[in-house]
Amino acid sequence: MDMPVRVADDVDLGRLDSALGFLLRMAQLKVYERFFETLGDKDLKPGEFSVLWVISRNPGIRQSVLGQRLMIKRAHMTKLIRGFEDRGLVTRRVPDEDRRAVEITLTPEAAARVEKAAEWFFDFEDAVGNNLSSAEQKQLTLLLRKIVGLN
Repeated sequence: MDMPVRVADDVDLGRLDSALGFLLRMAQLKVYERFFETLGDKDLKPGEFSVLWVISRNPGIRQSVLGQRLMIKRAHMTKLIRGFEDRGLVTRRVPDEDRRAVEITLTPEAAARVEKAAEWFFDFEDAVGNNLSSAEQKQLTLLLRKIVGLN
């Protein structure tokens, strides 16, 4: 006897369907999928925009502080910043008072690019929860801020 062919909607997730970490990851994947479908031609990934946005709001931020705040591992942050530098988006400076530190600032061209990108990025973000009511969006935002320690 042949087993019936299952479609994705018929797959039993068991307790995963109420596991917060699993659901957060699935939500992230859904948002990224929609991002790349609608904005994939923008030449900036969501994570890249987020890092550049924070640098734009905090010129001269130390690379280690930036990585800690955005929870990006040191090795990945170093690679990301080097890539930004190669693309002419950031400048790095080692301060005289602490030769182990690296301060990051956007180039003028990158600052203008980030301001322009903010329009489409935040328009997209505003639409992420469009299947939720306004009250649900606010509640979810508050709860996520609490989970990540922003409250």
